[in-house]
Amino acid sequence: MFIGKYNKSLIITYVGVAFAIIGMNYALIESNLKIAMICMVIAGICDLFDGKVARMCKRTEEEKLFGIQIDSLSDMVGFVVFPVLIGYSLGLHNWYNIFGYILMVLAGITRLGFFNITVCETNKDEPVKTYSGLPVTSTSAIFPLVWFLCEVINGLNFNTIFPYITYIVAFLFVFNFKIPKFKGKAYIVISIIAIIGLLLMYFI
Repeated sequence: MFIGKYNKSLIITYVGVAFAIIGMNYALIESNLKIAMICMVIAGICDLFDGKVARMCKRTEEEKLFGIQIDSLSDMVGFVVFPVLIGYSLGLHNWYNIFGYILMVLAGITRLGFFNITVCETNKDEPVKTYSGLPVTSTSAIFPLVWFLCEVINGLNFNTIFPYITYIVAFLFVFNFKIPKFKGKAYIVISIIAIIGLLLMYFI
């Protein structure tokens, strides 16, 4: 009845996208940056576990390939487009801001495209051991963390720092260096840190 490959392995990915869209609404329409940042962190937590859950599910080869594409498209929405929309919600639309957004989006597309062909050339059931370049999902930690620091440290202004982050992130997306992927107990540690971070963000 519908196009696509649907199975339970995609549920967490779709939930992450839903939180990203909700966050965009809070940033652009409600002007509530706190909730927007919380939504970004939740989307990041969903992405942290979606691959792990997908590998536990029984899937056909087509479903595995579909999952790879869906994951990258979801990452583009939640961790590249979402930060750009936050920039616009802050009123940062001078030429150098827009140029930074363009660079970040192009670098994000390039990085995700490169990641996809790398995964497709290897065993789709084997988790990636190292990343080449900064994973786009890292923005779900970088932007909320910088925003939080600006909220609690006098003298730091998020609007002032934001443009620099976009340029640095764009560069790191495509810069060829290796980052080890989280594994084992690291998932638990990162999750605990993320939950503590969410509580701190909510109650500041």
